[in-house]
Amino acid sequence: MLEDHPKGIMVMFTTEMWERFGFYIMMAILVLYMGSEFGWSDSVKGDHYGVFLGLVYLIPLLGGYFGDKLFGQINTVIAGASLMMFGYVALAISSADQLVSFYIGLFLVAFGTGIFKVNMAVLIGNLYRDKIHLKDAGFNIFYMGVNVGATIAPLAATLLGYFFNDYRMSFWAAAFGMLICLITFYSGKGKLMTADVKQSKNSEKEIVFEEMSKKESTSRILTLGLLFTIVIFFWMAFYQNGFALTLFAERSTKIYDFLRPETYQFFNPFFILVLTPILLTIFSKLNKKGKEPSTPVKIFIGMIIMSASMLIMVVASLQGGNDDANNMFPGWLISTYLIVTLSEILISPLGQSYVSKVAPPKIQGLMMGGWFLATSIGALGSGLIGKFYSDFLHHEYFLILTGILLFSVFLAFISMKKLKRFAN
Repeated sequence: MLEDHPKGIMVMFTTEMWERFGFYIMMAILVLYMGSEFGWSDSVKGDHYGVFLGLVYLIPLLGGYFGDKLFGQINTVIAGASLMMFGYVALAISSADQLVSFYIGLFLVAFGTGIFKVNMAVLIGNLYRDKIHLKDAGFNIFYMGVNVGATIAPLAATLLGYFFNDYRMSFWAAAFGMLICLITFYSGKGKLMTADVKQSKNSEKEIVFEEMSKKESTSRILTLGLLFTIVIFFWMAFYQNGFALTLFAERSTKIYDFLRPETYQFFNPFFILVLTPILLTIFSKLNKKGKEPSTPVKIFIGMIIMSASMLIMVVASLQGGNDDANNMFPGWLISTYLIVTLSEILISPLGQSYVSKVAPPKIQGLMMGGWFLATSIGALGSGLIGKFYSDFLHHEYFLILTGILLFSVFLAFISMKKLKRFAN
């Protein structure tokens, strides 16, 4: 399956797997830790959650500049991974009496993740610059690495929580995961030199940017701006998995020894690992028949599906979830994660692939940073909305999110002609 792909793709897959293991073991317990250790209200937790995620996806703008203009992608990735590792250590030694360590840890993780993510995405795009027809598949392979790590992480958090009853052990596990991530990437970086804008200048395959007219460049930037606006609303709903859905798991859903509130974040990446090969097979068959939907159409379908996931939570809340009585069957949350996953597969990896194709070559890092900026705004919005989780009946809260998503569906529909121009 991988014989036609660049050799560096498996280095990227494994590196991202361990980085995401660290990040998602932290995300599985972050809101729960803020409640148990600091006793913060939902409003305060929502502020911290939103600002943290907002920084994670805002800093890629700076990370894109570091990679494009200053240090190259490889060196920036190494720096980002190192900062994350130290950030998890700071979180592990934090406590109610060591609140400064908590804030330092969150900042280091946010900054490190921000400069790491965007340069990993650019490296993937550059690896496939001579194999454009495989680029979507390459991003999906890379995204599988993301979700292998994200699948293992909440299970590890569950086991650590069960045996040690201390969320700090999960932070230590995240730091260990980042150490493996660094070793993996550093040992395999030789296979990535030709994809780095700085390192390639010393190789036989230097990256040469094609000239593009100012009019064409402006048109491409504006088109990406439309995409960024649309996906803001997707991320606003998606990142409820670490907030509203986690609180629903903690307060409204039955709790078992090995199905704790942090365990539910296992299902999203697990479903990605199961469903991605199925969807890729379907799209491959449609492609052979000349009927495969374009990337913008897939994103449009993904937004519709995401709207449906929030409607499931509306029904679940009306069926008893509003009572916060730990009385709800886990199937409600699990089915929601299934629908969310279908949406994510159609939006996240394909959106990054689309940016890689459409972005003017000389500012690919900056435009990939724009994708993460949109994610940042959506993530910040998830926390700002999340702080009102306890102020509404739960079905009202999820109904508001459904309305926001349907608005984004409308935006995608009226922008479709513009987005399709650069679809291939």
